[in-house]
Amino acid sequence: MAKTKVVVVDDSALVRSILTEIINRQPDMQCIGAAADPLVAREMIRNLNPDVITLDVEMPRMDGLDFLSRLMRLRPMPVVMVSTLTERGAEVTMKALELGAIDFVAKPKIGVAEGIRQLAQDITDKIRVAAKARVHRSSVPVPGGTAPAAPAKPVTIASLGRMSTEKIIFIGASTGGTEATKDVLINLPADCPAVVITQHMPPGFTKSYAARLDGLCKIKVKEAQDGERILPGHGYIAPGGLHLSVERSGANYIARVQDGDPVNRHKPSVEVLFHSAAKVVGPNALGVMLTGMGADGAKAMKVMKDAGAYNFVQDEATCVVFGMPREAIAAGAADEVLPLNQIATRLIERLRSTAGMSLNRI
Repeated sequence: MAKTKVVVVDDSALVRSILTEIINRQPDMQCIGAAADPLVAREMIRNLNPDVITLDVEMPRMDGLDFLSRLMRLRPMPVVMVSTLTERGAEVTMKALELGAIDFVAKPKIGVAEGIRQLAQDITDKIRVAAKARVHRSSVPVPGGTAPAAPAKPVTIASLGRMSTEKIIFIGASTGGTEATKDVLINLPADCPAVVITQHMPPGFTKSYAARLDGLCKIKVKEAQDGERILPGHGYIAPGGLHLSVERSGANYIARVQDGDPVNRHKPSVEVLFHSAAKVVGPNALGVMLTGMGADGAKAMKVMKDAGAYNFVQDEATCVVFGMPREAIAAGAADEVLPLNQIATRLIERLRSTAGMSLNRI
C-alpha cells in the first residue's frame, strides 16, 4: 500500500522537525519535504507531487492565506492548516477553510514543541482524512488579482411567520462542515426556526466562526451560552470543547452547555445534541447531517427519526468527507439525501408543508 506523501510548510525549524518526526513514525505516511516558506514549498510541490500539505497560517515572504489562495486556484490539493491558538489565528483559520483548506490543527502559543507532540494523533488523523477528501478548485480570487464575478444570491424565501416558533433545526457537521453549514444558513430567512449546531471544533475557534456567520446570514448567529432561551431567527453554535444540548423550561427551549467526557471521541459531539433533540423536541425537530469523518451523531439521528423528526442528509457528491452522512444513511436516519445546495430550500418547503398539521401527522 502506497504511503501518503506529505510536505510540511512552517517557518519554525523546530516545528518542521517535530511534524516530520510525527509523520514519519506512521506506517502509512511519509514526510517527503519540509519548507521554511511558501516560495520554497511551491518548488517542492512541483517537484515532489505530495498528497497532502500541512501549512502554517502565518509565514514569511508570502502570507499563508495568499499562498493557499493561489494553490487552491492553480493546483487544488488537500491542505491541513496549522494555526496558532489566538484570536487572529482563529480568524485567519476561518478564512483558510473558506479558501479550501480541509481542516486545521491548533498549536498552543507557548510550549509549542510539547503541544504539537501531544497533538500527534489529531495531526495524523487529519492528514489521513485530508488525503481522501474531495478537493474543489477555489473560486476565491488571489489577493491583488482581478475582481471575481458577483456571487450568486442566496435563495429568497418569504417570511415564515408563526410557523417557525415551535420548530427547531438541528445541524451536525465535522470535516468540511464550516463551509457546508454556512451554505445552509445563508439561505434561511430571518424568521426561520431556531438553528442549533454542533460543528467539531476545538476551543478558541467557535467564537470567530459564529461571528463570521453572523455577518453573512439573515439570522443572528452566536456561540451558545448555558441557560439561554433558544429563539426563532437565531443560530446557536456549540462552543469548542463543550457539549451542547437542548432542554425544556416551561414553554421555552433553553440551551445547555456543559463539560463532560468526549462522546465518539468528540467534544462537542453531534450525538449529544441529536439525542436531546429526540428527547425534548421530538416531532418538532428537523435534523441535518452534513459532511464529516466518522459516525458521530448517526445513531442519535435515527433516534430523532423514531421520535418523529424529519431528517436531511448531505449527499456524497457534495461532501468533503462522506463519513457521517454515510453512517446516518446506513442507520436508517435519513428521510431525504440531498446535494448541499438543496438542503435549505427543502427545509423551508418541509416547514411550509407541515404548517398547521397536528404533530402526530407530521
